[in-house]
Amino acid sequence: MTSKHRIKIAHVIVGLDVGGAERFLYRLVEAHNACPEFEHRVISLTGKGVLGPRLEKMGVPVSALNMRSVRDAPKVYFRLLAALRNDRPDVLQCWMYYADLLGGLAGRRLGIQNILWGIRNSHFESGGTRLKRLIRKICAWGSHAIPRRIVCVAESARAVHAAAGYDPSRMQVIHNGYDPEQFRHSESARLTLRNQQGFASDDVVIGSVGRYSAAKDHASFIRAAGMAGRTDARLRFLLVGRDLTMENQALVTLMDATGFPERFSLLGERADVAACMSAMDIFCLHSRTEGFPNVLGEAMCIGLPCVTTDVGDANVLLGETGLIVPADSTERLADAMTRMAQEEPLQRKERGQQSRRRIEQFFTLRHAVDQFEMLYRRPQI
Repeated sequence: MTSKHRIKIAHVIVGLDVGGAERFLYRLVEAHNACPEFEHRVISLTGKGVLGPRLEKMGVPVSALNMRSVRDAPKVYFRLLAALRNDRPDVLQCWMYYADLLGGLAGRRLGIQNILWGIRNSHFESGGTRLKRLIRKICAWGSHAIPRRIVCVAESARAVHAAAGYDPSRMQVIHNGYDPEQFRHSESARLTLRNQQGFASDDVVIGSVGRYSAAKDHASFIRAAGMAGRTDARLRFLLVGRDLTMENQALVTLMDATGFPERFSLLGERADVAACMSAMDIFCLHSRTEGFPNVLGEAMCIGLPCVTTDVGDANVLLGETGLIVPADSTERLADAMTRMAQEEPLQRKERGQQSRRRIEQFFTLRHAVDQFEMLYRRPQI
């Protein structure tokens, strides 16, 4: 390969709405925006979602294959074949099970040697449908022949998939990376949003960011908030994410059950996550399952003290800078919220500063990008 060779990377992903994998894909492509060595294009099996237009605005070609259900898989596979045959990428990077399978099969048929698969989750308990379990099993079989490398977002993800039959010799971990300079605290945003939500200066705002889903376990968060809020009248709760609105009757019922629903603010899905986090005093990750939780790292970049359930590699990311409790333990989560809220503000601020320094030392975006670049440059097994 000469120095003039431009490495063409085609990404295949199920969709481009805002999620952990999708956001990291966006950051990875954005990191090469002014780099002449790498050329990216993105193929979504479904639609262009929220991030597709943003990628296109950046100058990255985006294709949507419009898969609506699994019944569309055969025709989507042939559309994918045509797109890859036309583009002739040097690297085919697939993200998560469905994209791994369809993209991997298409890549092998076209003779693409440098195929990368992506694994983003660390648990199978919430693995859902029988079809998804079947796809995962087929991927485990295919992992011994199709991908050159299997990139896992977390050590826990590598371990659980190796135990399920994935080829461990092809697996490696590349943690998500963050750019602390682009994701930092804003005092003006903090004051603006707190004023909008009616938070007093001495209120302690415990925040959560993440779409509404069973895996994120908002029910445990709200129940824990109810317990903590009964012991500390200063506590307020800010929830940000898709479907976290007053139209979500299940959430409204849970908040009503606390006895103080007026102390909860639901903002729905927001593009200004850093501004929303700036308004918080404590961040809480309350998931039942994660791989490498992006939002926890983002909260650490903002400089927030964090409480998290012990899921995926959350403990690897947070280290000793925050409080870690078992998943599905509402009482322990409430106790951790209360303990951190009762710390002195300067103590919480120091926790947050330690969290940010940990990101700067171990989990920068540049470190993750460097590892992917090594994979892009080495087509041989």
